[in-house]
Amino acid sequence: MPIVIITGGSRGIGASAALACAERGMGVVLTYNANPEAAENVVERIRQRGGQATALKLDVADTASFPAFRDEVARRLETVWNADRFDVLVNNAGFGQFNPIVSVTGNEFDALYRVHLKGPFFLTQTLLPLMADGGHVVNVSSATTRVATAGVAPYASFKGGLEVLTRYMAKEFGDRRIRANSIAPGAIRTDLGGGLNDEFEALLAGQTALGRIGEPDDVGAMIANLLGDDNRWINAQTIEVSGGYIA
Repeated sequence: MPIVIITGGSRGIGASAALACAERGMGVVLTYNANPEAAENVVERIRQRGGQATALKLDVADTASFPAFRDEVARRLETVWNADRFDVLVNNAGFGQFNPIVSVTGNEFDALYRVHLKGPFFLTQTLLPLMADGGHVVNVSSATTRVATAGVAPYASFKGGLEVLTRYMAKEFGDRRIRANSIAPGAIRTDLGGGLNDEFEALLAGQTALGRIGEPDDVGAMIANLLGDDNRWINAQTIEVSGGYIA
């Protein structure tokens, strides 16, 4: 059974990806930061459908905690799946913040950097010894790297860095046949950044070719499908999943 680790798997895109991966026969390790009840709810939904899952606490901004997290991952792999390797890491955890460049503070900038670029870099580095050869790293980016959206400059900049990092991961992990790709969602109905009000949702829907904003399942299903063997030759790519946002 392939095993996938999904950061930020207690809600939104991460929870949807966890459920979709489980439906395709994968074991799921999902992480949460502040809401263990939501994480356990996703685990229970997977178990009710006949899948196997477990939840672990992880603060992606706290790189000093990664070695202990890796050790706990190793323990869960053994106790839940009798395994010593996992197959896929989905770097999904994140948060949004709307603030124009002129008023962004150093603390706000650093917080976004730690979660969206530094965290995925060092978490991947830390977990790499536990990843099976032939594995896959999926980094969740954003369509804001392509379409400049006022108020999200630091967030989009670090997501852009994550896309560059993805290509370097593919290059440097290739000798182990580990692929690396990015998924770039457009506007999605989640609580990231406080969610969307009706007026903003209507604006974004009007800028999307398919006439609506996305749902978490639109992206979660894409992540799960990307991990399938039919897509084994997709590597070092950023795939936008946005319904044609400002096409």
